[in-house]
Amino acid sequence: MNKKLKGRIWTFGDDIDTDIIIPGRYLVLREEKQLAEHLMEGIDPDFHLKVKKGDILVAGKNFGCGSSREHAPIALKGAGISAVVAESFARIFYRNSINVGLPLLESRNISKHVNEGDEIEIDMENGIIKDLSNGKEFEIKALPEFMIDILEEGGMISYLKKHMNEIKG
Repeated sequence: MNKKLKGRIWTFGDDIDTDIIIPGRYLVLREEKQLAEHLMEGIDPDFHLKVKKGDILVAGKNFGCGSSREHAPIALKGAGISAVVAESFARIFYRNSINVGLPLLESRNISKHVNEGDEIEIDMENGIIKDLSNGKEFEIKALPEFMIDILEEGGMISYLKKHMNEIKG
């Protein structure tokens, strides 16, 4: 995982629940790409055709609320979303996202100061997001080192496979 991410943003409001991210009728699907084809379709049925690898979602408060389905972060990752930045996240969604290797970053009031289509650069090491379209900067809540390690390995399963001998002692 790159500690600096750069991409075009897609904006969403508050309380975007997991059923909006990936509707429940698609929970029978397991593959990232299959799930990605239905990402945000309740808001925009063509979203999966518009989003590009490296794009970033920016949202308001309580992103990922609702059920604890892992399908939601898997669909985001499958669509090529490189990170989600929001004012706050539902806790289970937050953990599920880290587990599948999708970076989630918290930044106060960011959704009120950026526009869809802006290009932003995220510097996780220094805790700064810069909107390259308007020059505004935002602080992000630093991720603990163990979460960065998990993200760098591509998720919890990859991390555990690589470090199993260390864990066994």
